[in-house]
Amino acid sequence: MEKIKVNTAAAPAAIGPYSQAVRAGDFMFVSGQLGIDPATGVMPNGAAEQAEQSFRNIKAILESEGSGLSRIVKATVFLKDMGDFAAVNKVYAEALGDSVLPARSAIEVARLPKDGLVEIEVIALV
Repeated sequence: MEKIKVNTAAAPAAIGPYSQAVRAGDFMFVSGQLGIDPATGVMPNGAAEQAEQSFRNIKAILESEGSGLSRIVKATVFLKDMGDFAAVNKVYAEALGDSVLPARSAIEVARLPKDGLVEIEVIALV
């Protein structure tokens, strides 16, 4: 099975030695997306706002390969503070709508790149 690098200007560029996503067969593995606005390079202040931008970035990456948010089968949410869980959970539910919700993990971490409050990675069907 061939793996294909996925890259779109509609989401922030990778900030290290990794791809925005990799497509392998019928799956796309999207790297963790911070809430960085790709047009400005700026992250909003709140966890909910960062989660919203993270989902916009994920959506752009998925759509660049003909997929979408409803095709996510697994998500991992990294939180700087588990106290933000409810606010991020609300954004998560709104972003994924009425689709079959993916399997998910939510993990509190000591620190995220660029001092982000939220980072979300997903695996989706293409």
